[in-house]
Amino acid sequence: MKKLLTALIVGASILLSTQPARAMDEITVAYFLEWPMPFLASKADGSYDKALGAKINWRSFETGTAMSAAMASGDVHISVSQGVPPFVVAASAGQPIQVVDVAVSYSDNDNCVIGTNLEIDKDNVMELKGKKVAVPLGTAAHYGFLRQMDHFGIPLSSLTVVNMPPPEGAAALAQGAVDFACGYGGGLTRMKEHGNTLLTGAEKEALGILVFDVTSAPATFISENEELLAKFLAVTAAANDKWNATKSDAMLKVIAKESGMDYAGAKSAISTMKFPSAKDQLSKTWLGGNAQMFMKGVADVFVEAGSIDSALPSYEDSVNTAPLAAATNM
Repeated sequence: MKKLLTALIVGASILLSTQPARAMDEITVAYFLEWPMPFLASKADGSYDKALGAKINWRSFETGTAMSAAMASGDVHISVSQGVPPFVVAASAGQPIQVVDVAVSYSDNDNCVIGTNLEIDKDNVMELKGKKVAVPLGTAAHYGFLRQMDHFGIPLSSLTVVNMPPPEGAAALAQGAVDFACGYGGGLTRMKEHGNTLLTGAEKEALGILVFDVTSAPATFISENEELLAKFLAVTAAANDKWNATKSDAMLKVIAKESGMDYAGAKSAISTMKFPSAKDQLSKTWLGGNAQMFMKGVADVFVEAGSIDSALPSYEDSVNTAPLAAATNM
């Protein structure tokens, strides 16, 4: 796993763009399909293009590690809802990227699902030894998998771990090609049709297994386009505030369509998500200190598991709140 993550992140990092600063009239933003979030309503009505005075090219991805690689190559300028673990993997490998906001918190929308035919739950979980599992490496699901296996005392060496994005992991679980699978979003929803989770979101949180995504961007892009980025974050914050205040059915229909989901699926998924206000994000609970400490914890777990070579001494410089602070005044 370590060699694969190194190839994905370090290899991509050497492609970093060194183009001089210039006014941008077009930017590319990464996001996930089957991941219903309020910002998608603003994507649909052109609010971002209008606020930024630039054309937004939206590009969908399946994993946060792929987002990191795209930012390293210069193909993507902003990544919305990148998982903390893939961000930490990239930052730990030396990729100069930074967190600029908390996109979503979702303890119940990221988990591992055990195939129904095994009849394994947390009471007989040791029977997972020797089994095959599909995990999207370097993602929030990977981190949750490592923490759950550690909690239950299941050695990683006793498992066959296959790197698969959630949609592929769900298909493999349905076909019986793997014994259990870990994922999020629509992939997780389909996994649950063929199995059961070991722990609930609340049980994971009690163990300190937080699950949240961030909006991230290359440090150079942030420093050269702080006002542009602040405008982007202001539109996102407004969409979150509108959703939190209204839970509008009309808004949800647009979100569902933009995420490539049916209405029922989107409604179920978004009901497990929380979207902190910009003010809350800037507090100590999130980007004011706790997020940085959590990143260090994630990195240390990955190092101990042999997934990455080393962690940074601190992740304080991996968070840049200036654009979000500016967005609150727009």
